[in-house]
Amino acid sequence: MEVKLDPSRDDLPLMANTSHILVKHYVLDLDVNFESQVIEGTIVLFFECENRVRKYSSSTEEVCRLESNETCKFRMSELCHVPVTNTRTFSSTTGYNDFSLYSKGEKDTSDKDGNHDNQELTSGIPSSKYCCDTGNHGSEDFLLVLDCCDLSVLKVEEVDVAAVPGIEKLTRSPKLTVVSEELRNQIVHELVALPADHWREQLDYYFHCSQAPGCGELMFDTDIWSLQIRKTGAQTATDFPHAIRIQYRTKPMGRSVTWTSDQTGRPCVYTMGSPINNRALFPCQEPPVAMSTWQATVQAAASFVVLMSGENSAKPTQLREGCSSWYYYVTMPMPASTFTIAVGSWTEMKPETCFSNTLATERAFSLSEADFRHVGICGHMEYPCRFQNASATTQKVIPYRVFVPECLQRACQETLLQLISPCLSAAHSVLGTHPFSRLDVLIVPANFPSLGMASPHIIFLSQSTLTGASQLCGTRLCHEIAHAWFGLAIGARDWTEEWLSEGFATHLEDVFWAEAQQLAPHEAQEQQELRACLRWRRLQDEVRDSSEELQVLRPNKEKTGHVSDSGSSVIKHGLNPEKVFMQVHYLKDFLQMLLESIPEEKRVELSVENIFQDWLESSGIPQPLQTERQAPAGCELVRLVGAEVAKWIRVNRRPRKRKRGKEVFEKLLPDQLVLLLELLLEQKALSPQTLQSLEKTYHLPEQDAEVRHRWCELIVKHKYTRAYKEVEKFLQEDQAMGVYLYGELMVGEDARQQQLAHRCFQLTREQMDRATAEVVSEMLF
Repeated sequence: MEVKLDPSRDDLPLMANTSHILVKHYVLDLDVNFESQVIEGTIVLFFECENRVRKYSSSTEEVCRLESNETCKFRMSELCHVPVTNTRTFSSTTGYNDFSLYSKGEKDTSDKDGNHDNQELTSGIPSSKYCCDTGNHGSEDFLLVLDCCDLSVLKVEEVDVAAVPGIEKLTRSPKLTVVSEELRNQIVHELVALPADHWREQLDYYFHCSQAPGCGELMFDTDIWSLQIRKTGAQTATDFPHAIRIQYRTKPMGRSVTWTSDQTGRPCVYTMGSPINNRALFPCQEPPVAMSTWQATVQAAASFVVLMSGENSAKPTQLREGCSSWYYYVTMPMPASTFTIAVGSWTEMKPETCFSNTLATERAFSLSEADFRHVGICGHMEYPCRFQNASATTQKVIPYRVFVPECLQRACQETLLQLISPCLSAAHSVLGTHPFSRLDVLIVPANFPSLGMASPHIIFLSQSTLTGASQLCGTRLCHEIAHAWFGLAIGARDWTEEWLSEGFATHLEDVFWAEAQQLAPHEAQEQQELRACLRWRRLQDEVRDSSEELQVLRPNKEKTGHVSDSGSSVIKHGLNPEKVFMQVHYLKDFLQMLLESIPEEKRVELSVENIFQDWLESSGIPQPLQTERQAPAGCELVRLVGAEVAKWIRVNRRPRKRKRGKEVFEKLLPDQLVLLLELLLEQKALSPQTLQSLEKTYHLPEQDAEVRHRWCELIVKHKYTRAYKEVEKFLQEDQAMGVYLYGELMVGEDARQQQLAHRCFQLTREQMDRATAEVVSEMLF
């Protein structure tokens, strides 16, 4: 049965046949070209056969025979038999059609230069038979399927790893005499299996293998979601080459990276957490079970800084005049979707308190062979784990670097730089050893679609976090730091279960932030209760205004984690642009409610089954939460806001000609201001005089983005025309939060407000994140 998927609206397919073969390491060699807005180069993939039988240690020739219900059948054109010694990539006259090669007369969808692009096929995507199996079915060849989209694949070839000088050390043979496919695969197998304390040697071997010559081109083709590769005669995953090189280039409109300008107008490119992950940046295996390491060399003009998920604080190496190279590596196996890159003309902030600016510091805390000593036992696969490193366990603040566009240096100095060290230290005091050895923090361009994003060794923060007091920047930084543990070091087996990582990170951001501020226990409790009140209100609003299907945290229910025989699967609602703006997986935090809100005597009523049914597999707000989740009457911060709201209501009810009374308003925390404005939004009418007084009393235009967002809502609701400039500024500078304001501007059917919305959209549309632009466009047109 074929499942037809709308590539812009529905579920996201994960096509890689990970049940048969797994990528263990990627070596990327890329060139970033801003003139053409293309990243091009090569990627070398090193594989290990899943469920392999260790035939190399036995005199008998055993191979893994994985069976599945269906096989892939190729229908060859006249060019069907090509010797391995003269293998040629399929040209524009051949291609696959539902795993068959196009015969004469069939439609050619390759690009004009004969290269194979991911094609916008309309025939639909077979759900269970999209990947060829690895069993030996007569003359059938094994088909490697990689997740791939919006890429031009130019060439695929096997890598002759046996040609690397000194590689015989891995084969336990004094001399390589007869080179065969079996020997090459044995070399890769031994390379992948090197113990963790040989990680430097392993990276060096990977690099030299990636530079080895090719030993035969492989047949390949692409469709909209995948790259399919095979070698004639390789009938199982064990027989398939375990090291292949893919030459490719990205497309300017590829959905994994954003080509844009920073806040100073200089060009930059970065991965922004696309719904399709990294498959439009490089061919890869996307499912979370495909845990791999990587190393990458990236070339760019000398004026650019290259940042990436990497354990080392890379420095530029001049290749030639005007061109530099940057090298990063990762030794902790992680899903390819966590790979992150950003290239731009950013400035590194170097305050005296920053720990990351000396090579000596980096050496002191890196996991060298000499430092590697076991202080505990981990249950994960073997790699140089910081939790087993004595020096890492006591490192409260890991080395970090901060990069910003030149025009935001002062704002960064006043807010972000003062917070990183205490937030990292707070995280360590709560959770212990930092999973990653260092951190880069980058203030990304204005079109970044959220307030922050965490990746291994690098955090992206929106410029919106730099305004106002430190509250928004601090809490968001704490949230992203928490993802180092929950989401990166520990992750869900199924991408649909994002509630796991986001729920923990949302809970921990409050805990970390209280620790970073060194609050007394009762003060920390007050702040957490206030924030819980805000989240409760936001959850109610979202449940009211969003579709029920997007409210379900575990949409696959009992089938969560299930994959086809080949390993392919589907991410439910993965391509729905509205899902990007949903916060239900952040807010529907049953863990906090369970631990803090439900009385102990009632917890016995909870079971795994009813938690799944009521909390994760149903829309709406669970009944226990509706019953129990109200702001405690004793929360002084919430009570104070209520008193202030009552004052403003009295002020608003006074006749205009009557002289204003002498109401004395209390100074409020940013979260209190957010709650105050939300409660005032419930008032049917507020006079211009009241709004003006609000603005002046709390200096609302200078507050953080969360406060200013609510202030803009009040401006729009009450048509406070003298402050429309604040709405325009917010829509242009705080794009991560401004989406719903467009809807508010349009729903009132006020001509001036609708003109404002259209004008701001026209000014920002070209640079706006694609998913954001799509949602806003639907609101406006």
